[in-house]
Amino acid sequence: MKATYQSYILNFKHPSGTSRGVMTTKETWFIILEENGKIGVGECGILRGLSIDDRPDYEEKLEWTCNNINLGLEKLLSELVELPSIQFGVEMAFKSLQAESKFELFPSEFTKGNDNIPINGLVWMGDEAFMRKQIIEKIEAGFNCIKLKIGAIDFQTELDILKSIRKEFSVSDIELRVDANGAFNQNEALEKLKQLSEYQLHSIEQPIKPKQLDTMARLCEASPIDIALDEELIGVFYGAEKEKVISSIKPQYIILKPSLVGGFSGSQKWIAIAEKYHVKWWITSALESNVGLNAIAQWTYALKNKMPQGLGTGSLYTNNFHSPLTVKNGTLQYDINTNWKLNII
Repeated sequence: MKATYQSYILNFKHPSGTSRGVMTTKETWFIILEENGKIGVGECGILRGLSIDDRPDYEEKLEWTCNNINLGLEKLLSELVELPSIQFGVEMAFKSLQAESKFELFPSEFTKGNDNIPINGLVWMGDEAFMRKQIIEKIEAGFNCIKLKIGAIDFQTELDILKSIRKEFSVSDIELRVDANGAFNQNEALEKLKQLSEYQLHSIEQPIKPKQLDTMARLCEASPIDIALDEELIGVFYGAEKEKVISSIKPQYIILKPSLVGGFSGSQKWIAIAEKYHVKWWITSALESNVGLNAIAQWTYALKNKMPQGLGTGSLYTNNFHSPLTVKNGTLQYDINTNWKLNII
């Protein structure tokens, strides 16, 4: 077996804002396997400034992985435990190599084009006019679940935007999720959650920064809005640590980004612990290209979770790879009449 890696820079169509800043490009890496005339491709979707494996020796670790590919999947996953995005790329690449078609990792009614995945429409941070424009576009596109990034502009303006949505659309019309990306100060978080609760939100992701287990536990207990842990899961590598996060915080939800938590196998470990403590979950992409998004979507469909998932990120880039993935009427669909165009292999 031969393994190589290469980088690729994805360009956002529009600058995309979160409470951590504005992104115009997204770096990603691919591992390509070749064996007996077959090719497998996996994406190592690193998010600079967020991924635990955003470290100076990242490319060196990719090179080590390719040089040691014959160790096999299980051994590589154990060696790369603190490099979750590379774990995911390796796992995806092996799955791709073994598949009948390198892009059909989990054959299903979804990949046959017979079923779809409900997804949330993502509204990025920006000025009020920009956020309102996005909301209108998502509603017109048939989404009945919308997720808004909050925490970067004036909080009262964000409340006003939510108020204007609820004036026109009830809970039965539109499910509203918000994502603070840890933007709230722990001393003001509960008061802000109370104000947000007036607009009948489904949930809020990561209201305060991670690694404040006691404070987050108190928030989850007192909050009038269900809390979903996201960044809290990053950098938690081992089973006992994972169980401590869930059992001590007792969140209502966890959100799993395979690129950030060790791929399918790392995500499955989190799911098993969450279900043990009756914590619900859903899956979200981490701004991967369509290669990574395709793998995540197919795996997610196989899990049979009926909640809207966070998989609508494929159209964010000007130079994404042409793929069968398409968003229609608030769902992710697989168009079997559309072929892949991948210029990296």
